[in-house]
Amino acid sequence: MAIYDFQARQGATFDRSFTWKPGGTAADLAGFTARMQVRRTVRSTEPVVSLTHASGITLGGEAGTVSLLISASAMADIPARSYVYDIELIDGVGTVFPVLSGNFVVAAEVTR
Repeated sequence: MAIYDFQARQGATFDRSFTWKPGGTAADLAGFTARMQVRRTVRSTEPVVSLTHASGITLGGEAGTVSLLISASAMADIPARSYVYDIELIDGVGTVFPVLSGNFVVAAEVTR
């Protein structure tokens, strides 16, 4: 699993993409699902943000791309601070691949 810190801003659309390349080649994500959660700490019981392949995550099939989208209105409701997150991909037989994790830092919105 790769470690990467995301920088986000309150009140601004969060729109990021990456390509999953296990072994150096883009994976074919056809038949995969995905999930991402952002939490205050690893031990927090409730996620601050929860995305799935049906809501906020788009998988790019043969291209191996994973696109994340959180609306500006949803980002406006997230208090400015540092959180933790991870992203998992799940293949058609249920194997879970943790692909990315790190800090999810939300900067305060100045212009409101």
